[in-house]
Amino acid sequence: MKKGLLCIVFCLFVFSISADEGMWMLNLLKQQKYSDMKKLGLKLKDYDIYNPNGNSLKDAVVQFGNGCTGEVVSSEGLVLTNHHCGYGAIQSHSTLEHNYLDDGFWAMNRSQELPNPGLTITFIENIEDVTTYVKSCLDRDKSNDKDGVFYLSPSYLNGLAREKVGEDVLVKTPGVVVEIKPFYDGNQYYMFTKKIYSDIRLVGAPPSSIGKFGADTDNWMWPRHTGDFSVFRIYADKDGNPATYSPSNVPLKPKKWLKISTKGVQANDFAMILGFPGTTNKYYTSWEVAERRDIDNTVRIEMREIRQEAMLEEMLKDPAVKIQYASKYSGSTNSYKNAIGTNWAIGLRDFEQLKLDQQNRLLDWAKNKNQPKYKEALDNIERLVNERSKLRYQNWMLNEGILRGIEFAQVPMNGRNMLVSTLENGAKDEEIEKGLAQLELDYRKFANENYNPLVDRIVSSKMLEAYIQKVARDSQPKYFDIIYSQFDGDPTAFVSYIFDESIFGSETNLKSFMNDSEKLKRLKEDPMFNFAQSVMSESRTLSMQLSQFDIPFAKNRQTYLEGILAMDGTASNFPDANLTLRLSYGVINGYQPKDAVVYSYQSTMDGIIEKEDSTNWEFIVPGRLKELYETKDFGKYGLTNGKMPVAFTATTHTTGGNSGSPVMNGKGELIGINFDRNWEGVGGDIQYLPDYQRSIIVDIRYVLFIIDKYAGATHLINEMDLE
Repeated sequence: MKKGLLCIVFCLFVFSISADEGMWMLNLLKQQKYSDMKKLGLKLKDYDIYNPNGNSLKDAVVQFGNGCTGEVVSSEGLVLTNHHCGYGAIQSHSTLEHNYLDDGFWAMNRSQELPNPGLTITFIENIEDVTTYVKSCLDRDKSNDKDGVFYLSPSYLNGLAREKVGEDVLVKTPGVVVEIKPFYDGNQYYMFTKKIYSDIRLVGAPPSSIGKFGADTDNWMWPRHTGDFSVFRIYADKDGNPATYSPSNVPLKPKKWLKISTKGVQANDFAMILGFPGTTNKYYTSWEVAERRDIDNTVRIEMREIRQEAMLEEMLKDPAVKIQYASKYSGSTNSYKNAIGTNWAIGLRDFEQLKLDQQNRLLDWAKNKNQPKYKEALDNIERLVNERSKLRYQNWMLNEGILRGIEFAQVPMNGRNMLVSTLENGAKDEEIEKGLAQLELDYRKFANENYNPLVDRIVSSKMLEAYIQKVARDSQPKYFDIIYSQFDGDPTAFVSYIFDESIFGSETNLKSFMNDSEKLKRLKEDPMFNFAQSVMSESRTLSMQLSQFDIPFAKNRQTYLEGILAMDGTASNFPDANLTLRLSYGVINGYQPKDAVVYSYQSTMDGIIEKEDSTNWEFIVPGRLKELYETKDFGKYGLTNGKMPVAFTATTHTTGGNSGSPVMNGKGELIGINFDRNWEGVGGDIQYLPDYQRSIIVDIRYVLFIIDKYAGATHLINEMDLE
């Protein structure tokens, strides 16, 4: 190997990553991580990122809807986020005549931008540490807190936020709300002042063949070749205040918008992400790690594997079934892959031992400080995890094996219940007709175009067989007794009985019921309805039994986290993600997932063409995109080697909720939009894996290329500040 090539490989994959894990609070950045970020390549001042008294990058990052992130990229309120974050809005505007999911959508002027009732975009105006205030209020109100739960109660904490600010202030400031959230299991509290805009309009979206290219097959995987982005605009009243939709509203003039870099990325370049990560479990104890691995993930993996194999077998037999069950199959594989990846990571780095080491470190410290309460808290957590294990296993088996695994387990019951009540009370004919109409509506909702009763029979039989083998008979739903008393423990015969006898077993059965003179008897004895009722009853019982552990568990975790903070100090730690604004940072880099396998940090359009499969909807390449590729018409967005960049990876620490997050270089310029993680990195929700954890990011140059060259929406490019 030539010396130069050896150096490239060494720099890419043997590079010692000094980027720290973490989803850091912006208001503590200077005290915690700013100096480390500077060493990696940050060129900004700390107040350029977060400035409570002036404009900063924080003001260009928004919460998109309730579970994604977006970024403002123009002085006219233009917002970028992921295609999958905007999917619901795109879908809501799609019709047979205008299928924006298949064809894409581009507003060529402001009048064509489409409103989206219910969609909001939220700015964070201020972040304030209110720990002292909240703890004083908790002490004040302790006589009303009989169960000792106020310290984690959203309604109580948000009431304190309104009390602190004053209801009159909130009334006078349209769209402004305040929220207090607990951190470190209730050891710290921050108040977030938010400004929420509700007139959000769809501006542009590529077709799903670009925005979802690779779909669920490529989900959690690298390399990726997905243009996962969509474009929206924030509208406000003439004074710039949040307002409900009105034709008279105008594009928002934001405080801040991101400049966009078209210079691209290189290995080891600094990168940072601002966003709203959803949930992490960094402070799991060793017992919780084992519980997650041995119960939650193992049940999910085993039961979904059975369901997916059964579905796939039927999908491969019949193209019509493949269409019907494509979404259900892919939806099942998403969390299935996540569970496998998490267990892989738990084993690879022995997360159980890592958490045990942290516990032992606290115990040694606490012993020296004469603080026995931390040992008591850990002992209690271990005891509670052990005591709830049987119930937790039963609950996971019921959810994965029956409620999620069997379609008829969640059959709609409104019409059935309405009719039973009506018939028992001797109601009038018109009330009976209403009940029958609702019953038929329920059936159409249940047996819709994406439902196949034969597939449900086959899958249900296999799921029931696995369930009754793995769960003790006395822990199964009561109605399951019939499997043993009438069908000699044969789940297939039991399922056949349900479909043969149930009103919802077939269209023929429904019609027969409509003409039956003994409707009440049929409804009460219906096996599908009784099955669903029994399963839901068991689910409620398990939830209630498990809930008895919640309060003592939470209180002991609060004490455990109190010890961690006392031992390490707050500067060394970051709180678990909870959909609040955070910053993570790292470098652009590939990774080596296993021996002799090396992944580069950059993917290109070459990979799109390599993956193209005209027989598979996940890998169809639009004709216009192929034309641009073949002619190398990449404009100013291509690489110097003549290729077109699509996506890249960085060592930044992300999770769900970071979808749509802006990825910025050391100057704070937008270089990409975060949209996924690699499979090997999903365990990072428990423990960061520097050698494996990678954020998957659509290159901003590909975004601009699609908007400009593919869609011809050059007016949007002209609206942005490109560097």
